[in-house]
Amino acid sequence: MKTAASSLPHVTEDLAGFREVQRLAYDCAEAVAAQLVPGMTERDAARLQREWLRRRGVRDWFHLPFAWFGDRTAFTGFRVPTQFFPSGRRLAPGMPFVLDLAPVYRGFTADVGYSGCLGPDPLHARMLDDLLDHRDLVLRGVRERRPLRTVYEDVDRLMMRQGYANRHRAYPFGVIAHKVGRVRDRRRSPRVLGFGTQALKGLASDALHGHREGWSPLWSPYRFSDHPPTPGLWAVEPHLGFRGTGVKFEELLVVTDSRDPEESAFWLDDDLPHVRRRQAGRQTERQARQQAERQAVGRDGQEGTGR
Repeated sequence: MKTAASSLPHVTEDLAGFREVQRLAYDCAEAVAAQLVPGMTERDAARLQREWLRRRGVRDWFHLPFAWFGDRTAFTGFRVPTQFFPSGRRLAPGMPFVLDLAPVYRGFTADVGYSGCLGPDPLHARMLDDLLDHRDLVLRGVRERRPLRTVYEDVDRLMMRQGYANRHRAYPFGVIAHKVGRVRDRRRSPRVLGFGTQALKGLASDALHGHREGWSPLWSPYRFSDHPPTPGLWAVEPHLGFRGTGVKFEELLVVTDSRDPEESAFWLDDDLPHVRRRQAGRQTERQARQQAERQAVGRDGQEGTGR
């Protein structure tokens, strides 16, 4: 795990704070996911996330928590922004779900996405495995300083090869990511349509500043994202869809202006649920191969003894 971004002093000093709030958000997602049972609604899940975080000192938000169940995880039929808000959809056995939350804690912002399923589902498990390929692809593209619009198109092509639909395109401006930053630490902060006004002001300020300099805080498929990666923190959220099932992760990517490839871009934290899941899967595969090799050696030895 990287711990510093030497070319960005203001980011270097803050990485621990951003890592803390991101871990807090993922702890919340895991805790709430463990409480989900059939019959709960998306509004119930969103409320549980709010309450969990408020008990731990969160008073401000980039956006309030979202929850999507069933085919809403793939944004099926979404046409207007209000459809993203938690609904009365009830959870049922075998149903996929996505939790998306963006707390501000001690002035630091996180925006995370957590995908799960109420019971085992081979398709959902396969999609989670395939999703992590996009984590590698995005990091590689940013380190190569490919234009953000081009990296977006690379993700599109990989999704097509995997057989999935791009569902982050359903977000406003079709974004796969957006910048986040620090905000003033206030006990309470007003919101507009579920979004914290302080965070929105910061995003608007970045948009104005970037417009003058030829970059955007929104990572989209459009021309305004046709520029190299801009230093700062980006909340990246690739979202796969297949026949009414959607999966995503969302986490912070640190981008610097360092010429060292590994220092130029890195994920803020590798100790996250979707990363641990892949590591556990690889460990299981290694153990299975080792067991098969031991069994093969044992059979060869028995055959040799028999001869």
